[in-house]
Amino acid sequence: MNLKKYLVRALHRLQKGPGYTYKELLVWYCDNTNTHGPKRIIKEGPKKKLIWFFLTLLFASLVFWQWGILINTYLSYNVTSSLSIGFKTMKFPAVTVCNANPFKYSEVKPLLRELDRLIEAALERILQPTPGNSSEDLSPPLDLELWNQLPLVLIDEHDKDNPVILDIFETNQTAVGNGTAMGNETKEKKYKLAVKLCSHQGSDNCTYRNFSSAAQAVTEWYILQSTSILSKVPLHERIRMGYQAEDMILACLYGAEPCNYKNFTQIYHPDHGNCYIFNWGMDEEALNSSNPGAEFGLKLILDISQQDYIPYLSSAAGARLMLHQQKSFPFLKDQGIYAMAGTETSIGVLVDELERMGYPYSDCTMNGSDVPVKNLYSQYNTSYSIQACLRSCFQNHMVEICGCGHYMFPLPEGVTYCNNEDNPGWAYCYSSLRSSIKQRQICIDSCKETCNDTQYKMTISMADWPSEASEDWIFHILSYERDMSTNVTLDRNGIIKLNIYFQEYNYRTISESAATTIVWLLSSLGGQFGFWMGGSVLCLIEFGEIIIDSLWITIINVIGWCKGLKQRRARARYPDAPPTVSELVEAHTNLGFQHEAVGAVPRPGALPPEPGTPPPNYDSLRVQPLDGPDSDTE
Repeated sequence: MNLKKYLVRALHRLQKGPGYTYKELLVWYCDNTNTHGPKRIIKEGPKKKLIWFFLTLLFASLVFWQWGILINTYLSYNVTSSLSIGFKTMKFPAVTVCNANPFKYSEVKPLLRELDRLIEAALERILQPTPGNSSEDLSPPLDLELWNQLPLVLIDEHDKDNPVILDIFETNQTAVGNGTAMGNETKEKKYKLAVKLCSHQGSDNCTYRNFSSAAQAVTEWYILQSTSILSKVPLHERIRMGYQAEDMILACLYGAEPCNYKNFTQIYHPDHGNCYIFNWGMDEEALNSSNPGAEFGLKLILDISQQDYIPYLSSAAGARLMLHQQKSFPFLKDQGIYAMAGTETSIGVLVDELERMGYPYSDCTMNGSDVPVKNLYSQYNTSYSIQACLRSCFQNHMVEICGCGHYMFPLPEGVTYCNNEDNPGWAYCYSSLRSSIKQRQICIDSCKETCNDTQYKMTISMADWPSEASEDWIFHILSYERDMSTNVTLDRNGIIKLNIYFQEYNYRTISESAATTIVWLLSSLGGQFGFWMGGSVLCLIEFGEIIIDSLWITIINVIGWCKGLKQRRARARYPDAPPTVSELVEAHTNLGFQHEAVGAVPRPGALPPEPGTPPPNYDSLRVQPLDGPDSDTE
């Protein structure tokens, strides 16, 4: 019941309003507020009143200006980085090892035979062949159709404004004298070797990829041609042509526990063929390192079989390896390192853990679910990484623009790899797309860094292995264990020893934290308000109160104005004031008296009423003034 009375009173109070005019309300606020300045405006004389009004306005403007800067700083969501060092037992990283050469030459040679004959003949024409060693009389003849799909050309830049393009296998060259080898001509003129890429065979829409060295041009040309050939080979055949784990991994030791090639997970990597991952954590729990130091790490002995390398595809010899997190895909081309044959390579590892703040402080992602690019590496059941996103984005653009996928990246569903027969202009399209800054920027803007990441910092040292004094018995033992042969089948050019271990259990954590928080914002806003105006939160509440009262006065005035407007419109529609009750009674009485008089003495010329006519309804008649011309009955 008391609550009802209180609500009724509150309603009446709202209907009544604050009860002040704007001027009265402003004077009351200035006289009662705790903020410095407004009181002096109403209490001082005219001159001081003007000065205090100016100072109050100036400092209030400064407060709002500082508030704007502080709020903008808070909404920029800046972060600060902090470095902390911890000590704990850590998981041993996943270790991926590959051969620098993707396939055994003895296995893949039948597929590359024509390609090898072409490049040998081209080098023969470039490198000044001796008489009687011409490639024009080769039997069987060269497959120039394969050459014309992606030809190598010589560009004469003696006249840079009008360069001359020479095809290596064209016989009647206007720029070369009759009977003179191509190589002899290069002594007199400045040539550069380039790969000619056209939108389709026979088209004039071509571009030339120039190289400063013929070695680079030959390698690039061979990679493009072999990519086209190998893209048509089924995956299981490519795996068979690569290096098998039992042939490559000769010895394994983790800490004090022996291991072998069965403890490695095989994946096919387009750049390096068969790769093998130790401690990937896909099928088993990741291994912990019991202690730091070389004695508690991973020790491997690898055979890279350098004598079976593809001569024009792999110019570097050694093992390619990478340390990475469990369940992450190894991108060895970007993050891997080489281990040289005939050496023992020791790799000491330090761990850096990165912890980034998410939205709105940074545009990082936890698992890639909010990234608009479809991750093509998810078929390996690996975690998200920005490298996987960038390559997936490029492959998607390749499929969209070129109509096929590049051999070095996973394929979207329902798409085939590019090759010269089915996609004659794929190399031109691929080269244009790879050099396009616009397409690259689209992928950079679409992909996001991971919020949490682990990086392995490596300290690498090498020594010759085995030594000259011990190589005889070591090679005998390793050859026997692998081939069950008493003959030495291994040599220094194919053997690599690896030691991978934690240098120490200290790890560094680089974490981000918000540079500005809501507590910082409130304290800064209050500090500026108190410094310039001597105010507090209660002063803001007082200011809010006067604003509410002003709004309520405005609402009441608007409602009153609307009512007055409605009344004015009613008066305009009915200009005469409506009669009162006494006036209506008096008018009714007078009209009835007039009717009786008229019925007794008819007016001259008036017609008598017809029989059956009802008496007139005087209540509906408009009241006329009694002093009108018809009121005189005499």
